[in-house]
Amino acid sequence: MVSPLVVLTDFYAVTNRALSYAAGLAVSLKAELVLLHARHDVLLAPSDHGPSSPISDHTTDQALQTLAAEQPVPTQVDVSERELPEAVKEAVRRHHPLLLVLGRPGGADTPVEIMTGTAMDLLTTVPYPLLVVPAPGWDAFPPRRLLLAVDGEPFVLRQHQDVLRQLLRVAEGTLAVVRVTDDSHARLGAETVLRTVAANDLTEELPHSQLHEVYNRSVVGGVLAEAAQQDADLLVIVARHHSLLGSLFHRSVTAQLLERSPIPVLLLPAED
Repeated sequence: MVSPLVVLTDFYAVTNRALSYAAGLAVSLKAELVLLHARHDVLLAPSDHGPSSPISDHTTDQALQTLAAEQPVPTQVDVSERELPEAVKEAVRRHHPLLLVLGRPGGADTPVEIMTGTAMDLLTTVPYPLLVVPAPGWDAFPPRRLLLAVDGEPFVLRQHQDVLRQLLRVAEGTLAVVRVTDDSHARLGAETVLRTVAANDLTEELPHSQLHEVYNRSVVGGVLAEAAQQDADLLVIVARHHSLLGSLFHRSVTAQLLERSPIPVLLLPAED
């Protein structure tokens, strides 16, 4: 049995697109789901629902249990009274998930920056593979055309290097690699860039034709343009805690990709 997927579920869980995506992915992976709800978090329990009360808590719990029963795979509910980072740490310790799943909240008025800030904070405090699903919803599961964005610098993933292997295996998918160059970052060549991927055993050996070094003055624009060119249905980013000197990827670039990507983004945290 594959490790479960932990879905960070908001108060508007019935309209949470991330849950629908995670459920479809879980069916393909033959995995279970865990609905994690941090009762007092600004993202998962917006303040416009008023102060927490026994009635509202009970209503939320009932809604989550009903939602769990409706899923196509075995699903359990995990409600935490802790702040979100601590709730996620405890969920990771308890469930040992394959990955975490986060989506933009169902509340249409919730700024996307709140979701992005939550994702970036989680990567810092709970470095774990994190799948972020865009607001409009996405039904291409399991993903079959994965695009891995790298900066060409060596990296070491913290854990769960087999996430990509499992996603590729279940869908018999393909993996391409993109590196953006600009006036300050010259081409490195396929052998150099692909060596950083091979060193982490992310997938089988990739042919040079699967690397795309593209010129663009904007890293974000270059990555998203290549994703569209490749008709990718999942963007994978190696997320560093701190930027390497001269590295194209850093916190703000990752945040912009999360905000602007029309397709789901899988963040793989790397060691510093």
